[in-house]
Amino acid sequence: MRNVVIIGSGCAGLTAAIYAARANLQPLVVRGVHAGGQLTLTTQVENYPGFPRGVQGPELIERMHEQASEFGAEFMPGNVTKVDLSQRPFVLEVHEERLETSTLIIASGASAKLLGLESERKLLGHGVSTCATCDGYFFRGKDVVVVGGGDTAAEDALFLTRYANEVGIIHRREQLRASKIMQDRLRRNEKIKFLWNSVVEDILDADKREVSGIKLRNIKTEEGTIKPVHGVFIGIGHEPNTSLFRGQLEMDDLGYLITREGSKTNIPGVFAAGDVQDRVYRQAITAAGSGCMAAMDAEKFLEAEH
Repeated sequence: MRNVVIIGSGCAGLTAAIYAARANLQPLVVRGVHAGGQLTLTTQVENYPGFPRGVQGPELIERMHEQASEFGAEFMPGNVTKVDLSQRPFVLEVHEERLETSTLIIASGASAKLLGLESERKLLGHGVSTCATCDGYFFRGKDVVVVGGGDTAAEDALFLTRYANEVGIIHRREQLRASKIMQDRLRRNEKIKFLWNSVVEDILDADKREVSGIKLRNIKTEEGTIKPVHGVFIGIGHEPNTSLFRGQLEMDDLGYLITREGSKTNIPGVFAAGDVQDRVYRQAITAAGSGCMAAMDAEKFLEAEH
């Protein structure tokens, strides 16, 4: 039986693994389908402390992985397919293998909702982004667009006006779903232009690994146009990877795990860290911080039992 199993291998999961390994808990990290999390889809990361000239997202994850391994963390490929938290030890299934653990740290993250275009997938990290806060700086003086009509898109668009020359908001309706105060702020900003009743049908140029424009279709007139842009930000929200825990752990209305007193969930011995419980910040550094908290909370929990 394991002392601690960590689900997820992004910033939160790997930081938890480092702390748990240094506490001699011999953690096992189940890496998940998208090993490394959101940072593996990012190119240059300039806001993570300790890297004055920035660091590539995959490199940062690889360094964390190496550090956790150095202290004795074990890694298991694959995805958790079943969880029973009704009693301890907790039982997990990874494919057909059964795991038992005294404590569980859930760091399975949240996945950005995407448009589903092949060109979008190819250009992620090369002009297409799901994080304005992470990547807005790279589009200084350039024209960009944000796809979406809710508060996420509105916040992204306002943030991007700090750097971009023009920010277009593409929405399939004639009115945004964002709150009234956000809509007022958007309309007052001269850099923001609205593209109503429009959907993105393609992003150019995937073959060149850079964004040069988007192909739009007006859903009322069926007219197609091409708009030259340098960046496309997808602002249609995130979905926490928590479906496994429905009916077992407390969640908010969007499916994010609810934590109290640090990283504690409603089940003693189960902790949550990173984007799986953070619907506000969703940054690498905040995920790493909460991973540290989860490992320390798990260590204290185990100590109290002995």
